[in-house]
Amino acid sequence: MESFVRFLGSVKPYFGVIFIQFGYAGMTILTKSALNKGMSQYIFVVYRQVAATLVMAPFAIIFDRKGRTKMTFSLFFKILILGFLEPVIDQNLFYTGMKYTTATFASAMCNVLPAFVFLMAWACRLEKVNILKRGSQAKILGTIVTVGGAMIMTFIKGPMLNLPWTKLPNHPSASSSSASSPNHQSTIMGFLMIATGCICWSAFIILQAITLKSYPAELSLTALICLVGTIGGSGFALIMERGNPSAWALHFDSQLLAVVYSGVICSGVTYYIQGVVMQTKGPVFFSAFNPLSMILVAIMSSFILSEIMLLGRIVGAVVIIIGLYLVLWGKTKDQPSILKSECDKITPCEQQMITANDEASKTTMPVRSSQEFVALDVEKEERN
Repeated sequence: MESFVRFLGSVKPYFGVIFIQFGYAGMTILTKSALNKGMSQYIFVVYRQVAATLVMAPFAIIFDRKGRTKMTFSLFFKILILGFLEPVIDQNLFYTGMKYTTATFASAMCNVLPAFVFLMAWACRLEKVNILKRGSQAKILGTIVTVGGAMIMTFIKGPMLNLPWTKLPNHPSASSSSASSPNHQSTIMGFLMIATGCICWSAFIILQAITLKSYPAELSLTALICLVGTIGGSGFALIMERGNPSAWALHFDSQLLAVVYSGVICSGVTYYIQGVVMQTKGPVFFSAFNPLSMILVAIMSSFILSEIMLLGRIVGAVVIIIGLYLVLWGKTKDQPSILKSECDKITPCEQQMITANDEASKTTMPVRSSQEFVALDVEKEERN
């Protein structure tokens, strides 16, 4: 029974990150559909954070009553930065970039996240790197390959894959083809926005891992981040949508479903699970599973949204996955060295115990010198 409990404890982080990637995949499809129907991405971000705050705040009040630490100015400043990095800056850039491109492209571009997280974790000393070791070399090489794959996806289109479910009625015409896929200039604009958003997202992950060391109340931290994101996002949306009050209208349709789903699953629940996983496995482990979301989005968007698949983007996605799992392989190579170092710490102690036992046995059976044997013979002769 105890071994089964230990097994569940060891696999919980994997289930957590896989659940998050499924959540991201569904969010990308629903959000792209809502944006295609004319919903403002700035207002979508606000409603998403409102939904997350309303759902997570009661849980934080009930379950974190004893886990919250004293609020200091340093902690308050970190929460403010967290609330602006991902809920405001990253999400607005990501959704705007997705409007310029496609759901598959936006999801695939997020695969550069592990590279950025690795570099930031290295700079903040949350990830150890020794250039002379094979594992560290793999992590550095994987980072370079991942960024290269993102460049391939952006600048190399390649031929279109004629999948039966993505063919349009006027497929041979150039006009319909250009209408169904973004032009090159829009792709570059979307790439820059999504890449900048990924940098902010990476900084958010690193700062969250640092903040949790001094404020280990995951639910309360999640609720506070969503609250700050709601306030900051509202101010930004009011500026961007000034003079357009009708953009704030929200009806009971797929747009409302996208808002509630994204807020509850991809903001509230994700921030919480992300914090729990990073406390045990670290930020690099959490970001290493991003390609799963891209694969799911590519499959679903091809069927649901009828997005056209280009060979260049498929090749770029494969290169990103190779680079990513070079990083992951490098991390696994670090584990044996850690275990070995622990064994090295234990072995001298065992050797000392063995040596002490040997010395004790020697003291119980002392070794006599030749002079002592002569003295004993003399005593025997005198007695006789």
